[in-house]
This record gives sequence, structure tokens and C-alpha cells, in this order.
Amino acid sequence: MRRELDFLDSETTLKRLVRIGRVALMQRTMKEMRNGGDSSVDVEGKSGFGGGLEDVYGEDRVTEDQLVTPWTVSVASGNTLLRDPRHNKGLAFTEKERDAHYLRGLLPPAVLSQELQEKKIIHNLRQYKVPLHRYMAMMDLQERNERLFYKLLIDNVEELLPVVYTPTVGEACQKYGSIFRRPQGLYISLKEKGKILEVMKNWPEKSVQVIVVTDGERILGLGDLGSQGMGIPVGKLSLYTALGGVRPSACLPITIDVGTNNEQLLKDEFYTGLRHKRATGQEYTELLDEFMCAVKQNYGEKILVQGTASVVLGGIIAALKLVGGTLADHTFLFLGAGEAGTGIAELVALEVSKQTKAPLEHTRKKIWLVDSKGLIVSSRRESLQHFKKPWAHDHEPVKGLLDAVKAIKPTVLIGSSGVGKTFTKEVVEAMASFNEKPLILALSNPTSQSECTAEEAYTWSKGRAIFASGSPFDTVEYDRRVFVPGQANNAYIFPGFGLGLIISGAIRVHDDMLLAASEALAAQVTQENFDRGLIYPPFSNIRKISAHIAADVAAMAYRLGLASHLPQPKDLVKYAESCMYTPIYRSYL
Repeated sequence: MRRELDFLDSETTLKRLVRIGRVALMQRTMKEMRNGGDSSVDVEGKSGFGGGLEDVYGEDRVTEDQLVTPWTVSVASGNTLLRDPRHNKGLAFTEKERDAHYLRGLLPPAVLSQELQEKKIIHNLRQYKVPLHRYMAMMDLQERNERLFYKLLIDNVEELLPVVYTPTVGEACQKYGSIFRRPQGLYISLKEKGKILEVMKNWPEKSVQVIVVTDGERILGLGDLGSQGMGIPVGKLSLYTALGGVRPSACLPITIDVGTNNEQLLKDEFYTGLRHKRATGQEYTELLDEFMCAVKQNYGEKILVQGTASVVLGGIIAALKLVGGTLADHTFLFLGAGEAGTGIAELVALEVSKQTKAPLEHTRKKIWLVDSKGLIVSSRRESLQHFKKPWAHDHEPVKGLLDAVKAIKPTVLIGSSGVGKTFTKEVVEAMASFNEKPLILALSNPTSQSECTAEEAYTWSKGRAIFASGSPFDTVEYDRRVFVPGQANNAYIFPGFGLGLIISGAIRVHDDMLLAASEALAAQVTQENFDRGLIYPPFSNIRKISAHIAADVAAMAYRLGLASHLPQPKDLVKYAESCMYTPIYRSYL
């Protein structure tokens, strides 16, 4: 699992961060992080950027509680305005705006609409044959014209999501030192120990509501990338805005740099981070403690820690309409027993417990995990890390994945190992030998680390597998049929989940909110999608999907008595849609 935390107007001490859906315990290298946590969405003061106009027209009110008096807010002028990505419109400034804001002569005389600008940019992007070049072009656009960037991303989400997020963001992180042009977030390193609060105050936005932070030690399946892991928080937060409607100024990407153990980076003359081995133990813990306290002091209380488990569960629930049975009828086998694997497994067990009223200890029994030493069984309990112990069931020792598949006979095979090519032909054929429609989820990112490809899953199962992956794969033609692989991308869940917490004013996160998000995602899969073998809806409808997820999460917050924004809106879906940030240009007259 990536080491990243999503904060909503946040804080708590590290010791209060615990397990999936409840608390997350951040220890030495955030290795114990799961998916969940305390949350809140207190809204604080307002501020503009570089003298620019704030949300005068209420379009971004998803994160605004106080009114802004229009005549008290000024708009930057001249070159300052053109260099302010929040308000720059380039050639879309009208004749009157050019006169009013001293732009005459600073722009060519033509006036273009935002739609025409978008048409030109997408045409130019499609000329690039290398995905990394597209990524760099998108980042350049974000740095000079924020609203055009988000409009382009929203209107072309299926095409551009793989560019700004996985899998391309993985390559961008690997080469971040070489392509670095302008800082896009906040860097906190060991050099700032003792003055982190002071550093946070350097960030120009004062009403931050969402923070994504990484320590760069485990980026996708690529390992330790140190400070170059910043690409993940930047990419993820762009999706909070594009897919979930959280305004850009409320989002803050942070990298905590405590060094790196990546020898290649330490020798790279262009590496942007600290050039020493990664700090551990007390030194690391003290830095994170100070960081969390600074977040509390600067941005308010309460924190959300969020991950990928909900999107996987949503896909599994949807897949039941294809494979049949209830969730409790199925047997699950995970390859990978780290934070991601155990986090997803726990959420599946929680959902089965909710549906059947059976104790959690009982519902865990049909979920098995394989780690580097083989099947996790009770005879290994004493040597297991604490988060693996709940999954140590009674069974004779089994060494490899293939033997585990043959012994357990799972109906659902899930890969979260970060190791590519581990779902071999023999493994997939074994799954197909005792399942009419084996459900195979190869979740590891980026594409190179996927446990198997879509083509391999469909071919080796003779077209019977229900397949989804963490990174996108092209359609596959097999036996005169066309298969469209699904993508278990956490971008389905976290933007809408965060929006739901914001619009309800949730004071903390409950497991049932995570389950509600999964169920809401599954409900968005149509019969037409099922007919094509999809267990996830198309990303082209993601804003609608996020609104429904937000509404169900908010509804659960109200049901549990955890919502602070009262009274509850009558139509939460429409309310969620009305709260979403829109990137349409505004008039500055």
C-alpha cells in the first residue's frame, strides 16, 4: 500500500491513527497504515492567492461556510494576473477584462473561448507518443491555467486519468528529479525538525481541508523513491478536485523527506531530496509527531486516513451479479499480506459480518492470505507481524501460491503483492478448473507490477475470468469475443468519499461509511456494464458516481449521528452535485 495519508481539516497524534476504517497507527515508516481513521471537516478562514479573487460567486462552496463580500476582494492585474494559475485565462480574457486589468499589449489580440482552448490543448497532447511527455504537458498546464487543466481532465477523464495518475505517475516519480520544474507541494524534511509549524505557514492557502502526505518509501510497486514520491500526492489531489469537486485551494500535497535507501537515487546528481540513508526509530517518530501537531495547530482538528480497500470491495460486490451467490458464499485468497492486502481483507470481512450478522472472527475464516513464506496458517502465528495474525487459520503449511490455490480452492483471487507476473498460467488455469467464472483481481501498480495482464487472464481461463486490475489494460479479443477489463482504481472512491465527509460535516469516520461507499460504487454498475464483463462503471461518469458515493457516505454519517452540518439536506445527491467545484471560467469585471 502506498504510504500516504489523506487529511480533511486535520489532526490527531500519531498514536491515534489505527487500522482500517477506525484509527491508523503510524509507526516507524507508516507500514502499519490501513484504510480509515478519525475524520472531520471543520471549515476555517478564507484567503485569496497573490491578491487574486476568491470564491465570490459561490461555485466552490463545497469548502466554504462563510460569505465573501465581493466588493472587498480585488483581482490581481497585468503580469501578476497572467502568472496566477488560479485566475489566468490566457487568450480567453475578454476585451473588457483586458482593459479593466491592464492586460492590453500583454496578450495577442485574439479572444478564444475556453472550449476552443481545450480543443487546442487536447489536440496537442495527442501528438505526444510518450506518456511521460503527456504528463509533463499536463503539469505545465496546471501550473499556468488551473481551470483549463481541470476542465480538460474532467471532460477527457478516461483518456487523461492514466496520464495524471497511475500508471504514468509512477514513471514520473522515478524521473521526478530530471523533470522537476516548479514545486507543487510542501516539502518537510529532517532539516525542518523543530520548525515544521513555521514551514507550514509558508503555504499560501489558509483554508486547507485535504492533505495527502507521503514519506516516499513505498511508491506504487516501485519501492523507495524518497522525495520524488511527491508525484503521488500531487496526482491524487488533482483527482479530489476533478472527480470529487473539492476546490484546488483546499488541497495540499506534502512529502516528508527523511532520506532514502535507494542507492541509485543517492548517486543521482539530479535527485531532489536528502542525500543520506532513511531515518528510522525515534528520529523518524519525533518528526512525524511534530508534523501531526503542526497540522492540528495550523489547519484544525481531526484527520481522515483513507486507502484502496473500499474500491476493491465495491468491485467484488458488483461482481456477485456475474458470478452468483452472496459475499458470504465465496472464498478469498490474497497474494500479498501487507497493509494493502490485510486492509482489503478486513473490509471484506466487515461487509460479510454486516450482511450475515456473524462475528468478525467467524467471517475472517473464509479469507486466506499468502505472503513471501507461503500460506498464513496458525502454526506460523508466533512469527507473524501483528496485522497478519487475524488471518492465521488452521491448515497445514503450504509454500507457494499455486499450491495454496489448489488447497484452498478460492472463488476470488486478489493480488496486492507489488510483484509482477505472479498469477502464472498454472495459477489462472487452476482457478478456472474449479470455478465457472473465476474472479481475478490483479491490483498491483504500475502496469509492470501487475500480477498478470488482462490478456493472460482471459486467455488462460478460456474467456471465463471476471478480471480487474489496478492499472488500465486495453480491451482483449479472444475467441471472437471482446473483453473490456475493469480497473480497480481507488480514484473511484476517495474523491466521493471525501466529498461526503465534507458536505455532512462528519466528526469522525465509521466502518459503515466505508462500506456505504463500496455499496454505492457497486450500485453504479449498470446491466450494460455487466453484459460487457465489467464490474466497475466507466470513468466517463465519474462525477455522477462521486456524487452518489458522497450522498451515501453523508447519509450514513447522519444515520450514525456523526454529521455536524444540520439539518440534513432532503436530496443528498443533488446537494453533493451543487457543492462540486466547477472549472468554468468566471468573469473578472
